[in-house]
Amino acid sequence: MFSRLKKAFSREPRASAEAESPISQIAPGPVSEWAGTQGFGFSVDAKGNGLSLEGKVGGKPWRMQVGAASRPYMRGDEIRARAELGIREDMAVVVMNRALKVALDKQAYETYTDQLQTSVDTSLPEEMRWLAIYNEVGWDSLPREFWNRYSVLADSRESAVAWIEPGLARMLLDWPVPGPADEVPFMIFLMRGKGYLRMEYSPPDLAVLQHGAMIFTQACEAALASFGHKPAA
Repeated sequence: MFSRLKKAFSREPRASAEAESPISQIAPGPVSEWAGTQGFGFSVDAKGNGLSLEGKVGGKPWRMQVGAASRPYMRGDEIRARAELGIREDMAVVVMNRALKVALDKQAYETYTDQLQTSVDTSLPEEMRWLAIYNEVGWDSLPREFWNRYSVLADSRESAVAWIEPGLARMLLDWPVPGPADEVPFMIFLMRGKGYLRMEYSPPDLAVLQHGAMIFTQACEAALASFGHKPAA
């Protein structure tokens, strides 16, 4: 399961993102049509190499993009999203597929124990720092299949339980068929008062993009419900 992630970490840095990251195979037309039915804004960048969706959840703006992968462990295109939620900035919760966490753990261990390492490798992704900063947490109310596929890191277990309610957990499991395999890099997280999503766009199918957008907006709604600022009485 982890062999292709291991290869991704061991290969040489890319000369450019475009060298290994082809333009998304999905045609803009169907995405635009679907975005229109959802009330999302849609645009294509000047070079035609990336797509963008925009909308609001709970009155808060969010943006989702499809473009060249920004992480060495991702292949082809990446879906990334951010929402300006305005929730507590001191809280952090990360949902990461377990195969990616295992690969990051291994890479972090090899990096920090390498006797020849004389300086910090600034090319290492920030996700590795999260492994050292946040604790892995779990609880019994979510199904075993969720924990088999995902790992949850958080500054507190209470924050994670409040955010990842059963409906969101089920959406994280119910990908369309064909959908991302268990080892395909995926993470959704709350940090610095914002909501984020990063995932490898694999397979590059409209249904995968649609489900990713649905997960992200549901995650933002859940975060606002649990951590949004309540008006004074």
